[in-house]
Amino acid sequence: MTPTLAEKIAGAPKAELHIHIEGSLEPEVIFALAKRNGVKLSYESIEALKKAYEFTDLQSFLDIYYAGASVLLTEDDFYTMTAAYVERALADNVVHAEIFFDPQTHMERGVAISTAVAGIERALAEAEQRGLTSKLILCFLRHLSESDALATYEAALPLFDTYAHRLIGVGLDSSERGHPPSKFERVFALARARGLKLVAHAGEEGPPSYIHEALDLLKVDRVDHGVRSIEDPALVARLADSRVALTVCPLSNIKLRVFDDMKQHTLKQLLAQGVAVTVNSDDPAYFGGYVNANYFATVDALELSDQEVYTIIRNGFEASFVTPQERQALIEKLDAYWGRPSTAPH
Repeated sequence: MTPTLAEKIAGAPKAELHIHIEGSLEPEVIFALAKRNGVKLSYESIEALKKAYEFTDLQSFLDIYYAGASVLLTEDDFYTMTAAYVERALADNVVHAEIFFDPQTHMERGVAISTAVAGIERALAEAEQRGLTSKLILCFLRHLSESDALATYEAALPLFDTYAHRLIGVGLDSSERGHPPSKFERVFALARARGLKLVAHAGEEGPPSYIHEALDLLKVDRVDHGVRSIEDPALVARLADSRVALTVCPLSNIKLRVFDDMKQHTLKQLLAQGVAVTVNSDDPAYFGGYVNANYFATVDALELSDQEVYTIIRNGFEASFVTPQERQALIEKLDAYWGRPSTAPH
């Protein structure tokens, strides 16, 4: 029997390029870690916390996101959180993940960056033995000052050496409105001079001009979200020509009211115009689904074809920060699964 497209997607090897590890903290894990660490939460039960997940915009989500992260205090906590994400990723046949973490969220509670990275690394090293390769990207919180970001970058410098195999880049996240990429031009210049990979959230709630800034001033390798680029035809053409990928997170966009309905999502239009869109889960514990759920919802609402889905999955491998040899192997794995003659370069 020929599998349905949903069944085909479920079993396909995939990359995830936009996942905030703190955003994978399921309510059950939050409460378990709160109990472990004696942290008092504002919600009396798991059910009460889940009921709070009715967001009106990005900021309403971030308020709860930062409260949830308050339970992360020890290396074991970061290991527990990451190990739980690994199980979800493997269940969705994710074979490569590039994971964001927010050190400033934890530093203000006295948790060192080294504590967070050591716990995350332990879980990711174990995951490699089970077929999930991964990279780690340190994100700056854009609602804080650039001087805070610069201090965070300085504090992290030894870790870029110790964990050079894993910690390969910097990013920019948190509330977009009023915090343009240009605010962080200097810290990105330092990271670029060091040879780190660069990504930034832009064009989710912020305007297309923020995507231009991310490209021109920060000189990013990838744009996270970028769905509002459709409002600027010249920008769409630029993204298509340069093959700068967009790490799109469809369920997140609906949950945070970027679009009122999945049928309004710009992913299919961008794909049709040659933009390298990818599908990812963002903060899956809060937004209703991990990678496969995002694919299913998008395919269903936008009526994506077999070819379009293949292209999106392949885009994820092509846009990943792996070696050319690793990229070729990933694409060949996808082609073999999809029943296509391999088109990876040799």
